[in-house]
Amino acid sequence: MKIARLYTGPDGKSHFQDIELPMGGGDTHEQRTDLIKATGIIFRETSANFNLDLHPAPRRQYVITIEGGVEIEIGDGTKRRFGVGDVMLAEDITGQGHITRALNNKPRKSIFVTLD
Repeated sequence: MKIARLYTGPDGKSHFQDIELPMGGGDTHEQRTDLIKATGIIFRETSANFNLDLHPAPRRQYVITIEGGVEIEIGDGTKRRFGVGDVMLAEDITGQGHITRALNNKPRKSIFVTLD
């Protein structure tokens, strides 16, 4: 399973990296990761005009979009869009951070699985 990782580079700016979660176990009907320890879960709804200027992630967390979409912009101007079912690992907890914007003038529902 591929997910997007958002992290802080040595330049103090946020960067994207596509990573493959290691899958194994299961049987002929499934593959799964090993258990990933988490500390909590947050359910979030944001408005259609949600726009949060440069900010680092408040903690390491998986962000899973379950309705709507979001655009994330990093320091070099690169933008990525995340929609229903997309998973992002936010680890840019220091440095310049990223910009978060609602997509298509629609609200968004997401789940944050906190890691620390």
